[in-house]
Amino acid sequence: MIAKQVMGKVKAPRKNAKCRDVARYMISEDYGHMPVVDDSEKIIGIISEFDLLKAVRMGKDLDEVTVGELMSPKVITVNHDDSMEDVMDIMTKHYIVSLPVIKYDKVIGIINRRNVLHSIVDHEYIEYFMTIR
Repeated sequence: MIAKQVMGKVKAPRKNAKCRDVARYMISEDYGHMPVVDDSEKIIGIISEFDLLKAVRMGKDLDEVTVGELMSPKVITVNHDDSMEDVMDIMTKHYIVSLPVIKYDKVIGIINRRNVLHSIVDHEYIEYFMTIR
């Protein structure tokens, strides 16, 4: 399996988006992380639930603060055709929860630990039942 077969869909805010809007979207779609893109859809950062919680704890108003102020500019990504073994290696080596998936320098999806685990469990489940027939 490769990354594009396991990734989930994701929307990506621009850096000038208000954090309250992003938080609402993250809650409604059950996202823990969202890649941040520029006008050409190239990834420029990532924002997480943790970033939003830290901002609130520091007394920031999510209606006023932008994604660009809170995002992490250093983003580890995977290519759409990377093997799941490579994806798992990156996640475990760097303690990463979610990885944006890139094709030709543009974000096309995101893989989180649940996506990876789901692909492993489903795959093993199918193989198990195929062997008992």
